[in-house]
Amino acid sequence: MKEVGYYNGVIGPLEEMQIPMLDRANYFGDGVYDFSLSHKGRIFAFDEHIDRFYRSASMIEIDIPYTREELKNIICETVAASEYEDVSIYWQISRGTCIRNHIYPDPEVKPNLMIMIKPGKTCGVNKRFKLITLEDTRYLHCNVKTLNLLPSVIASEKAHKAGCDEVVLHRGDRVTECAHCNVSILQNGTFRTAPADNLILPGIARAHLIKACKEFGIPVDETPFTVAELMEADEVIVSSSSTLCIQATEIDGKPVGGKDPVNMDKIRNAVYKEFYDFMGL
Repeated sequence: MKEVGYYNGVIGPLEEMQIPMLDRANYFGDGVYDFSLSHKGRIFAFDEHIDRFYRSASMIEIDIPYTREELKNIICETVAASEYEDVSIYWQISRGTCIRNHIYPDPEVKPNLMIMIKPGKTCGVNKRFKLITLEDTRYLHCNVKTLNLLPSVIASEKAHKAGCDEVVLHRGDRVTECAHCNVSILQNGTFRTAPADNLILPGIARAHLIKACKEFGIPVDETPFTVAELMEADEVIVSSSSTLCIQATEIDGKPVGGKDPVNMDKIRNAVYKEFYDFMGL
């Protein structure tokens, strides 16, 4: 098999997998997910992604019916069923299958686990992003990696139609994050990134960028920054599990960044080296 799916113990070709109509993911988006990349079965930052998955589930009171090791084994088994060496791994859990009702189902209703394996790689160290800005109209639980992604889907489509790669979201003057990435800046030798509060998802790649900065002695400031500061930053950095550390060169049609190539290269090269070394690439 190439593209592979998993649903509650069944592994098969992705195009043949089916989900019950009454899965609460279908009509409420009542669940959480996570995502990582794999090369020859090696899954990058696996424990960190698993921990975030369990943390997100607990925040919406979903009791995952597997231990962490059991879940990791299920994911690894599904990855192994794919013929591709380089894949993206998407996994989600919903609250279960039952007749539509806003109230949580009875405790005996078991959560549903779904996994999707398809070809996937990083953008690569030489990729550069063009961005647009939009008001952040999402709700106030962005720290939960929820299935409810419609605002991000709409924002991503607007970026696509503008010929850009991502959207920088902001609430008033405060920059929060991108549609499916975190955004950070370098300013006067300091790495600035939004605080890990309820307005952003604490990205795994973001944590690795912070780690690299601390190893190089680059100060880290996890306090809010504004759209104006974003536009005037020495460097603008977009990070996620698939992009890792991408330099942005344009926002809303205006050139940005390019003023601190030394620190930009240090951070980017360190994050990609960690990834490539782990993957054996």
